[in-house]
Amino acid sequence: MKINDLATIVINTCFKIHQQYGPGLLESVYEEILSYELQIAGLKVSRQQAISLIHEDLVIKIAFRADLIIEDILLVELKAVDDIPKVYYRKVLTYLKLTDLRLGLLINFSVSILKDGIHRIANNL
Repeated sequence: MKINDLATIVINTCFKIHQQYGPGLLESVYEEILSYELQIAGLKVSRQQAISLIHEDLVIKIAFRADLIIEDILLVELKAVDDIPKVYYRKVLTYLKLTDLRLGLLINFSVSILKDGIHRIANNL
């Protein structure tokens, strides 16, 4: 499956969830529902996957935890906040670099209109 097709599936599923529940739930609730819906759709979903970092001779086993990694090619970071600070966009780009993934979605469910909370972030490797 192409990464853009996969991103479309994830985004459409987020729209469905947001339409049903709206803003106001905990981030972990959206994560669990999205993970469940994507697995029902037959996709491989890794939740809260630990990502390591190697710095010279130092190995850090858990540098961060990815909210979701879909089909081993798409990173999804979920938020449920009033406003996403700009640093989160850079954090997702860092996550993409550490995982050697090309595309990430930063999705904030705490918005009235979900399209305003969806951000694509590309890693040009």
